[in-house]
Order: sequence, then C-alpha cells, then structure tokens
Amino acid sequence: MATFGNLSDRLAETFKNLRTKGKLSAADVDGTVREIRRALLDADVALDVVKQFTSHVRERALGDEVNKALNPAQQVVQIVNEELVSILGGQQRRLQFAKNPPTVIMLAGLQGAGKTTLAGKLAKWLVKEGHTPMLVASDLQRPNAVNQLQVVGGQAGVPVYAPEPGNGVGDPVKVAKDGVAQAQRAQHDVVIIDTAGRLGVDAEMMKQAANIRKATNPDEVLFVIDAMIGQDAVTTAKAFQDGVDFTGVVLSKLDGDARGGAALSVASVTGRPIIFASTGEGLDDFEPFHPDRMASRILDLGDILTLIEQAQQAFDEEEAMKVAEKLATEQFTLEDFLAQMQQLRGAGSIKKMLGMLPGAGGMKQQLENFDEREIVRTEAIIQSMTPAERKNTKLLNGSRRLRIAKGAGMTVTDVNQLVQRFEQAAKMMKTVARGGMPQIPGMGPIPGGGGHGGGKRASAKGKKKASGSRSGNPAKRAAENQALTEGRPVAGASAAAGAGFGLGAKGGSATPSAEDLAKVQKLLGR
Repeated sequence: MATFGNLSDRLAETFKNLRTKGKLSAADVDGTVREIRRALLDADVALDVVKQFTSHVRERALGDEVNKALNPAQQVVQIVNEELVSILGGQQRRLQFAKNPPTVIMLAGLQGAGKTTLAGKLAKWLVKEGHTPMLVASDLQRPNAVNQLQVVGGQAGVPVYAPEPGNGVGDPVKVAKDGVAQAQRAQHDVVIIDTAGRLGVDAEMMKQAANIRKATNPDEVLFVIDAMIGQDAVTTAKAFQDGVDFTGVVLSKLDGDARGGAALSVASVTGRPIIFASTGEGLDDFEPFHPDRMASRILDLGDILTLIEQAQQAFDEEEAMKVAEKLATEQFTLEDFLAQMQQLRGAGSIKKMLGMLPGAGGMKQQLENFDEREIVRTEAIIQSMTPAERKNTKLLNGSRRLRIAKGAGMTVTDVNQLVQRFEQAAKMMKTVARGGMPQIPGMGPIPGGGGHGGGKRASAKGKKKASGSRSGNPAKRAAENQALTEGRPVAGASAAAGAGFGLGAKGGSATPSAEDLAKVQKLLGR
C-alpha cells in the first residue's frame, strides 16, 4: 500500500497527538481537522472531497458522540474511519452478471492506465471464481496491443479472440461485436473487451468507445484509472463519464509510490463504485475493492479480513490438521516444513501480507528490509537433502551437510543455521500444540512456563537442581530434596524436558501469548 503510505503516516501522527488528551476541546478538534485537511490535500485528494470530508468529521467530532466517549481520541479515529469508508463508496459493490450468459465486461481508460494487463488479471480472477472467460482484442490502435493481450491471456490460461493484427489495422467495433458472438457459440460465460485508449482524452477515442458500448451492450463498463496520475484522475473520470459512462472503477498501480489520493476522489466525484484494485505487476496482484478494508489500511488499522481470505485460499484445512497432529506427536519433519513454506508462498507476497497487520505502518523499515528470497534459499537447502535426511536431521553429519550446501549453492553455516532453527522451532511448536508455554531462549523464565532462558548456564542449572538441592537454607534444602524424591515440582526449578532449549515442562497448562507465537513464527521464517 505504498500509494497511501505518506497519507497514512500523516494521519497516524495527527492521531498520536490526540491520544495524550483525556478530553477534547473545540480547539483540539479544529487543530486535528486542519491537519487532516493538509494531509488529504498533500495526497492529491480533490478539493471538493476534502471540504466535504473535513466538514463531516468536524461536525461529528464536536458532537455528543465524542464528548460522552470514554476515549475521545479513539472515537475521533472511528469517525475519520467511517467518513473515509463513505468517500470510498460505502458498501462493497460486486460484479453484476447477466441472467443469460455471456456477461459482457468492457474496459475503458487512457493509454498507460494498465487496461490490457488488467484484462488478464480480471480473467484469472474470474477463472478462480469458477467462470470461463474469454478476452477480446479490440485495441487495434496501440502498437503490439493485440500481441500483449495474447501473451497475458496465455499467462492467465484463457482464450483470446483476436481476428485482426492491430497496429492500426481492423475495425474495433466489429471485432468486439463478433467476439461476443464467438463467446456465445463457444459457451464462455464472460467476455472481457479490451479497448483502445489515448495519451489524453480526445473525441475520436470517446466516439470509438461509445460505439463499442452501443454494439455490445455490456453488463459492466469498467473505467481503469492509474492511481498515481494525481488530480488528472478526477478530470479524466468526469470526461469518460460524460463521453461513454461507466458502471464501476478499477484502480491500477496501487503499489506505486506516488501520492495517490486522487484515487480516493473518484468514487465520490463520479458516484460510481470502485469494484477492483490492482496492487502489483503479477497477474495475482488483484483483489475486489472493499471500502472499509481500504480505509483501515490507510489509517494503519490493518486488514485482517483480506489476510484471512488469502490464507484460506492458500492453505488446505485438512493438511493443516495433519501438521498439527504431527507437531503434537513429534513427527514434524523438514518435509512438512518445506510444504508449509510452499503454501505460504502460494498465498502471495509475504511482505504485503505482513503489511496488512494492524500497526504495520510503524514497522516500515523492517518490512522494507524483509527479503522474501530467504524463503527460496531455505527451500533450496531442504530440496538438496534426501528424503531420509528431511525426515531425520540426526543423519546430517559433516560430509552430508557439505554436500547439501554445495547442492543448494549455500554454505555449510547456512545449512547448520537452518537445521538449528528448525529444531528449536519444532520443539516450541510442539509445546504450543500441547497447550504449553514455549520458552524463548534468552528471554528468562516465564511465569507458569517452568523454564529459564536458554543457553549452557540455564541447562547446567536445570541438571544441578535435578540431582539435588544446593540451597544454603537447611530447611529449604530439606523441603526441596523431599519434593525431588516424591517427584513433585520444585519451585523455581527448570523442567527437565526440553531444558536445553529453554522450553517449558511437557504438557504445561499456560496459554502462549501472541508475542511468544510471533517469536516462533520468526524462528521459522528467519
């Protein structure tokens, strides 16, 4: 979400100043609204939209809902969130499908907005949704536009109707009309028509688009707009609305680093909903647009629902249950670890997924430094092992580790570190699976976890206690020795099971915290 990064930072800073106040005065509200106005204008949001937005926020912030709130600052953040959702279109709007197939979707927009690539992204998304789309190459103006659509269609795994070579040759209106007829004959339930654009709005382009619309009678006309073009976005949207009209908007290049606030203006200015957003260069970097989720991302409140949806698409529930069983019964191997990593990669960019977590804006530097290639390197090491070595890391002697390192193009140190991290993580995850409290090496004892920090000293201390008490207090020493003899736990003593890794006692009853689980995940993905 780089496009709204600066806006997010500015708004976060504004709300940070509010949180120190127990009660908000009119001056506090005015100061906050002023900062929000500046942030939105700097982000290229249309002036009319900014005026309307800040007026609503100020009116509500000075009202009873804030004055009576236990936490006024949080209430203001909630108001800003609700108003952001409103200017982004309010409710999510889904594609409208025809009662009698095929559903015809026409794409319109300026040259360079990313229509052709977006046609492939939309087609691939429709295939995942169980549809059988076909692409129609009606952009016969731009050089190599037809070839590009054929390449994109091949990548998406959908057929492309392209009877004309393009490059100025052929009648785009006839191609569009014939394409719909062809889709009907071949029983495709969706037709996506890619149309020509221009570098700027002109009468010829508008006339051609209007003629294609009239000839095909599309169920949806999607206006594709580059999220990075600034205030021109609003002007262009209005021109297309007057010349062709459209039923919905698709935001492209939302991963760019421009100010991008003009994208926030389109739905409000045109009265047409944003239906999809393109968030990267890959064909999978495409998602339905949810105004409430986008507002949460802008305010750095996270987007957990999208994160869950992506995870559900990538992870097999039955497979996850098998892995949980293996963890609990100490049968989790590097083979399982590899399968889990590959599923994680299948969910999309890990950096983007981490960016959907609440408060991710405060970890920008860490996210930027996160290298997704580390997972590829880890996969290479595991794939260089034999099946037997993946199942039993105890087989990995020096010569085997050297062979694996050479096979993966890595060093023996890299192999050693992976094995060490895997063994630590597997033990921790086993403890969690059994309902225990994982002890992170170096963290010191966790109340109820039954362990001390990792390292030789903690391990030695555990062994010392196990053989007998060394307390200087005679009464305490006698009580501790009696407890050891009867097999009862000794207060403050380290549990024998897993003590070398600083893990808690087997079958501990304490519940792991979110921080502990995060550290386990860090060990796995490091």
